[in-house]
Amino acid sequence: MTSAPEPDRTDVDTRSEVAQALGKEVWPADRDTLRQLAVDNAASDRVLRILDSLPAGRTFDNVQEVAVVAGIASAHPEGPGAD
Repeated sequence: MTSAPEPDRTDVDTRSEVAQALGKEVWPADRDTLRQLAVDNAASDRVLRILDSLPAGRTFDNVQEVAVVAGIASAHPEGPGAD
């Protein structure tokens, strides 16, 4: 069995920062809703740039989906059962 490569620490930190800025109660949401919530939560410019890069008109179900679409390399699932 081959394990997935370790994610880059910067990617993990970036995904965590995005998750913290958005919280758990917003989903599902579109780019504009996510960005407004991030602004309301005083998110960093880096998080706002990531959210600005998302396609308009698409609804996201969770931070994992945001990370994948935004190209954050560590967006693959982690933890038990994540092959």
